[in-house]
Amino acid sequence: MPQIDAARLLSDLRQLASFGAYKTGVHRPSLSPEDMAARRFVMRRFEEAGLAAQIDGIGSVFGWSKAAGPRLLTGSHIESQNHAGWLDGALGVIYGLEAARALSADAATRHIAVDVAAWFDEEGHFGSFPGSRSGIGILSEDHIAAMSNRYDGTPLSEKLKEVGLGGVARIVIDGSRYRGYCEAHIEQGDNLESTGQRIGIVTAIVGNWQYRILFDGAQNHAGTTRMAIRRDAGVALTELCHAITQAFPRIAGPRTVWTTGRITLDPGAPSIIPGKAEMLFQIRDADAGILDSLDKELRRLITTADAEGPCRVTLEVLSQSVPALMDDKLQLALEAAAEKRAPGKHMRLPSGAGHDAQYLARIMPSSMLFVPSIGGISHHWSENTSDEDIVLGCEVYVDALVRMAAG
Repeated sequence: MPQIDAARLLSDLRQLASFGAYKTGVHRPSLSPEDMAARRFVMRRFEEAGLAAQIDGIGSVFGWSKAAGPRLLTGSHIESQNHAGWLDGALGVIYGLEAARALSADAATRHIAVDVAAWFDEEGHFGSFPGSRSGIGILSEDHIAAMSNRYDGTPLSEKLKEVGLGGVARIVIDGSRYRGYCEAHIEQGDNLESTGQRIGIVTAIVGNWQYRILFDGAQNHAGTTRMAIRRDAGVALTELCHAITQAFPRIAGPRTVWTTGRITLDPGAPSIIPGKAEMLFQIRDADAGILDSLDKELRRLITTADAEGPCRVTLEVLSQSVPALMDDKLQLALEAAAEKRAPGKHMRLPSGAGHDAQYLARIMPSSMLFVPSIGGISHHWSENTSDEDIVLGCEVYVDALVRMAAG
């Protein structure tokens, strides 16, 4: 089997983390100066590894192998959430790079073609997975025209022009060319760490169903309005949250999660009864049947709350992504590689977070490998994984790619 260069792997990860360094993590929003510098760094590394480097019109970076043998696609993303971790996404891109180098350096595997992608904006600064959606051909120009930065409102098309990508062609992947796609990532949870395991083989990526729930009451004076006649939108919101907490556990699966991520009261003043309220709510599970059951229950609870009053309650569906199953055969390749490198220290588990692999799975067999996140922390600058686990994960990853290429 080909051998990775552990020192080179760790050095590349740390150099990538220097772009937008923030405390022990990074602040590298999509298309920011730091992000573009990181993309240029990755392109240089691709070229040094003998890959043909290219950035397309949506901002995704590709390293194309010149080998003529069976072809695999690898990668992840390199932008970050705001003030977040140094490994989220970056790990998978550098693993792909190191795999391409290791395989090309070994006479027995240099015929295997490993292409590497750094997909644009997996973190969603401008929208939902624009890079991988563009890469599989389902992101139209109309979609791009409607996208804007969620923090400052800058249109995506304007920002692409600003960084020199206006008018550059977008690349669409031909899935039939590949034996499969493999993405490595930190777990972003504590399942591996809490069970003493070191490698995770992803079985599925959960669906994420997101909603906006609106409450329409009556704004009035907090000191003079009798309780009996109040139509407090804030109270109505909290009562629905409580009803969800009571009802959902009876339907949920063992890994179902739901979150009220944002609550807004209008006008939000201490002496005014809120006349309007809004909550952003999401449900995640890998089982489409459970998602459907929870959706039905949520709608029942909202219909009941609306009918009983005193506030109007309405539901708006923001998105309902479909759970993506990872390929059975590729999971077996990952499992065999993990058993060789870390006997008895691996497990299968679903991914509770979304990843580009869920879109690549629409056009080719896809798979994911997880390494532990210390303390289960992610999307925060304190996110970390031990060097030993980073290196082990890459060794397993490279071994698995060889098995995948062999069919």
